Amino acid sequence: MEQNNFSSRLLSWFEQHGRKDLPWQCKPTPYRVWVSEIMLQQTQVATVIPYFENFMQRFPDVQALANAEQDEVLHLWTGLGYYARGRNLHKAAQKIRDEYNGKFPAELEQVIALPGIGPSTAGAILSLSLGQQQTILDGNVKRVLARYHAIEGWPGKPAIEKQMWQLAKQHTPDKNNAAYSQAIMDLGATICRRSKPLCPLCPQQENCEALAQNLQGLLPTARPKKKIPVKTTTMLMLDNGEGKLLLQQRPPTGIWGGLWSFPELTQAKPSDNDIQQWCQNKLGYDTQISQRWPIVRHTFSHFHLDIEPVWLHSRQQQNRISDDKSTWFCSTAPVNIGLAAPVKQLLERVMLEQAE
Repeated sequence: MEQNNFSSRLLSWFEQHGRKDLPWQCKPTPYRVWVSEIMLQQTQVATVIPYFENFMQRFPDVQALANAEQDEVLHLWTGLGYYARGRNLHKAAQKIRDEYNGKFPAELEQVIALPGIGPSTAGAILSLSLGQQQTILDGNVKRVLARYHAIEGWPGKPAIEKQMWQLAKQHTPDKNNAAYSQAIMDLGATICRRSKPLCPLCPQQENCEALAQNLQGLLPTARPKKKIPVKTTTMLMLDNGEGKLLLQQRPPTGIWGGLWSFPELTQAKPSDNDIQQWCQNKLGYDTQISQRWPIVRHTFSHFHLDIEPVWLHSRQQQNRISDDKSTWFCSTAPVNIGLAAPVKQLLERVMLEQAE
């Protein structure tokens, strides 16, 4: 059958060309594979490797992760983006600790029920770590299938995704499931790439419908484009005069949920007087503006955020914090809290300014 030929060709290619020395492939326990799969969502392998190694050093098992403070988890996630992944990883570890005695569940439905894990990720974890016969359908697999079968239509549409699940299951072999799962992900990542696919090196080239029809540059069909809106905010870098900056912890859900950030004034184009009045009313500090820096743009998946950083100094001698959602951050002290990427960059810039 062609389904079996597909997997046979792929497994033969993987034996010779597949990736076998990635950090999570060493001792591929469900925990290690799980952490790697979550980190690899929307993120390149080269970026993930140092994060994974640091994460494993600090949290070598589920119990260590579950018992950690969220701040420390998000601190190690700083720079990876999509921070809900880190929050869900922490929540899932606590659920595994409390409901499964710290042992990662081995049933597909149990794994899918954990926070932040969908059917494809669950299948990958159980296949790669335990060798179970599971089907995966991540972005790499979707790209391979879309081209091999010349499937038109955005893979995110329910009807297209359903079709791809059916084909993915048909191609999944009865044996060597762990190798096959890794092989089809490797094929999509290294050969059947998003742009400039290396078709002459592909083990499926003779049967690939997209290649036969010269459609490989058009498939998979791109997501319908939407105009990305632009939002604005003013980040207030309030200095207490002793080299410390005021940070506030963001709400647990939403953008940068649970991370520490500067107080934000969302009023459009606030004047110096607006900013000082806001600091007096909302923060309780009498301030003096030192510098207004040029706008910095940070892009999320669904909108642009234009940030105007404003450096202020408190005129007060006493700088007390009355709640546990705010802190005076010492820029020269070791960082052990989760910071949004632009906040981390601004803190580093302030450190340079203070050193001059």
